[in-house]
Amino acid sequence: MWAGKGGITVSVMGRRYGDDVLAGDWRRRKVIPEVDAEPDLVVEDADSGFCGAVVGFDSGAVVLEDRHGRRRNFPLLPAAFLLDGRPVTLRRPTRAPVPAARRRTASGSIAVDGVRARVARASRIWVEGVHDAALVERIWGDDLRIEGVVVEPLEGVDALDAQVREFGPGPQRRLGVLVDHLVPGSKESRIVARVSSPHVLVTGHPYVDVWQAVKPGALGIAAWPVVPPGRPWKEGVCAALGVAEPADMWRRILSRVNTFADVETPLINAMERLIDFVTEPS
Repeated sequence: MWAGKGGITVSVMGRRYGDDVLAGDWRRRKVIPEVDAEPDLVVEDADSGFCGAVVGFDSGAVVLEDRHGRRRNFPLLPAAFLLDGRPVTLRRPTRAPVPAARRRTASGSIAVDGVRARVARASRIWVEGVHDAALVERIWGDDLRIEGVVVEPLEGVDALDAQVREFGPGPQRRLGVLVDHLVPGSKESRIVARVSSPHVLVTGHPYVDVWQAVKPGALGIAAWPVVPPGRPWKEGVCAALGVAEPADMWRRILSRVNTFADVETPLINAMERLIDFVTEPS
């Protein structure tokens, strides 16, 4: 204090010590930044001094590895780490959404969504019977609809040559035929040899019936039963597997087929060849 003129006392405390030390937002806490614990980020544990790079996570803790290859786990606590000497709070990074895998059809081809089935081509694929047609639809149906290919069942191939002539194949009207038991020396191979049109492709698989083209593992059996010569094959299979009727066995077979992985490779190869043949430009 000092006395001024007229005996007035003036305080100079404020000028000696500056502004009020309690003035301002002194209660505000220091903000600790949050940092994504990305792989290879090097940080130091504030308590132990362990310094290492982020290599993963374990039970909610971050795993650090030092330059000697030693690893330690540390909980993700607030301000528990030092980054470049400054306190930080590590957090597990939020991963960017993983692009959805492209949907595939039962045949293994990439599905085409939002596309209407094509108007049916003049070209056709023939198969021996309704079971063959149902199995082909099960696996290749999506592909055939996109391509506009109709599959038609025959009642066997005994009259194949005459049926082909009646169909009248041509450059814009191709015909693909899938034949069961197409092996050298078989009845089927002799029938197929009579068809010579360049606009017809006849191919097939070596199995007695299309049933046998389904992998045994898909049905939960070790192998298809061996049926003695002279006995109808389907009846022999049903008897060996304890199934009353072929219709019951067929329903069981078809219900176990979901994708191309459930059938044998010769059938897959034959069908792919036929689809390519009837859809390729003339």
